[in-house]
Amino acid sequence: MSEPSKRSLIGLIADLPGQIVDLIKAEIEQLKVKAIHVGKNAGIGAVFVIVALIFVFFAVGTLVAVIILALALVMPAWLAALIVFVLFLLAAGVFGLLGWRSFKRISDEQGPIEGVRRDIDALKGTGDYDRR
Repeated sequence: MSEPSKRSLIGLIADLPGQIVDLIKAEIEQLKVKAIHVGKNAGIGAVFVIVALIFVFFAVGTLVAVIILALALVMPAWLAALIVFVLFLLAAGVFGLLGWRSFKRISDEQGPIEGVRRDIDALKGTGDYDRR
């Protein structure tokens, strides 16, 4: 049984930069492959979601027609259509306000740059930060 070759510490350290470069190149290549895989699957998924949304769009239109026709059995057709129209306007208003509130919350949150600045100030002992 032959002994494994013993290399000097200096030889091992000399090989280290090359090995680090090879490791970084391999990691970058792996990231490229993963990005291509994720992008391909995301594209296919997006197409299916878009097709599903097209069908939902027509299904909702059909449902609206059914609601109007059902209401037209107990009241004039124009009144049934007007009631459904007003209900849709109310729903759009409620969802619009909810969306607006969500967008306002985005601007209220602290961004990563501000967080880093606060952390640096805390390390320096300056600025306004929570002292626990």
